[in-house]
Amino acid sequence: MGVVRNVLDDGLEGIDHNFLTGRIEDLVKWSRSRSSWGATFGLACCAIEMMGTGAPHYDLARFGMEVFRASPRQADIMIVAGRVSQKMAPVLRQVYDQMMEPKWVISMGVCASSGGMFNNYAIVQGVPVDVYAPGCPPTPETLIHAIETLHQLIEDGEIMRRRATSGAGANVHIQEVPAGITTPVILGSR
Repeated sequence: MGVVRNVLDDGLEGIDHNFLTGRIEDLVKWSRSRSSWGATFGLACCAIEMMGTGAPHYDLARFGMEVFRASPRQADIMIVAGRVSQKMAPVLRQVYDQMMEPKWVISMGVCASSGGMFNNYAIVQGVPVDVYAPGCPPTPETLIHAIETLHQLIEDGEIMRRRATSGAGANVHIQEVPAGITTPVILGSR
């Protein structure tokens, strides 16, 4: 009964690992990384490249990602493609909160990663994510590389270890700015 309670409370970490359960954990990580569906969150020109990546020429089906989901409850990877304005930051947070655990975030493009050339109060200067895809706009090959990098991090368990030590992964929060102040709203990790 104690083993069952540990598994219910802690998941696979609640099992005393031996040769059999260690391999099951590896299998779960591998299957989790190879069956991820992306939530579409296209905001600017990077979204065109994201759509191109989903086209038959690049064949995301070989990574188990043939379907981009419009419903966040059916997706586990959010690809933030483009600049995030102050008006879109609460929407980004709402979509992220509606995604089921475990969930991951890829930042596509320099605007989503660091605010890009828009160094003003209207654009969020970077979104906390698990993997960055650099470029302006990044090519489909760059996004595929970011997806493969994320898959490897999921298989290695690196993201889950980081979340366990820090208490958060790509968990984001929004700080409200009082009316009349022209400083940017910060979107950062907890």
